[in-house]
Amino acid sequence: MEQNNRKGWLYLLPAMVFLGVFMVYPLIDVLVYSFEEGYNFASQTYYGTGTYNYAYVLRDPYFLQALKNTFILVAITVPLSTGIALLISVALSSIKKLRELYQTVFFLPYVTNTLAVGLVFMILFKQTPYTDGLANLILGWFGISPIDFIDGPYWAKMFVLCFYTIWVVMPFKVLILTSALASVKQDYYNAAMVDGTPRFRMFTRITLPMISPTLFYLIITGFIGAFKAYSDAVALFGTNLNAAEMNTIVGYIYDMLYGNSGGYPSYAAAAAIILFAIVLTITCINLLVSKKHVHYA
Repeated sequence: MEQNNRKGWLYLLPAMVFLGVFMVYPLIDVLVYSFEEGYNFASQTYYGTGTYNYAYVLRDPYFLQALKNTFILVAITVPLSTGIALLISVALSSIKKLRELYQTVFFLPYVTNTLAVGLVFMILFKQTPYTDGLANLILGWFGISPIDFIDGPYWAKMFVLCFYTIWVVMPFKVLILTSALASVKQDYYNAAMVDGTPRFRMFTRITLPMISPTLFYLIITGFIGAFKAYSDAVALFGTNLNAAEMNTIVGYIYDMLYGNSGGYPSYAAAAAIILFAIVLTITCINLLVSKKHVHYA
């Protein structure tokens, strides 16, 4: 038994080394940077240690705007994308003959470059001297005045960003949920139909509990992915996200390192640790909730 344990640890050693070098060490390094005030990359020097970097970041209006945008994006896109993907997956599961074809069609946006999709969305929603965009054309049919979704009011820009994010993540969730629904044993449904159980009750009492681990996985990864959003906003609103009031936490970190306000690695490190703490807290809350609502077969 002891020899088998040694072999097991030996097999795990490459993965542990990889995780230690590329994940644990960088995290510790960033944590150290976040307490070093005025750190300079070129000279590798700093003039003090303390919590000033965190105090500055938490008072920075650009960071607070990015924090607000990120939380709105997470709160809207994660539940909506998961719910819509579940409805689409249930509909696809009821189509036996063309299920594979529809799965492929829904999965196509996932293999498309996100920046390319973002440019298409920008064209659809952006007002120009020559056209108001397809979205405003549709709104005009209902007598609604044109809205500048890209350079206009904040709520319009946030709507486009949420719409785009849901569009991008939807194919992956549909694929995973469709596979999960296909794995539910038909015997459960047959027994329920014999008892005359309504379809909606079968869905809530059989389908949802059986696919709850998959739903939990998608919710967790959805939260983490939404908190890391950045390229989506760049594709729609350009690189100057602070001017557009559409920056995210990851965008703020990038700006502090390399953007127009770059050259402040200590502030970037502090913002990164704050993001890590937020994601870790929400993940732990989800893990606690899952103990009651996730059922493993």
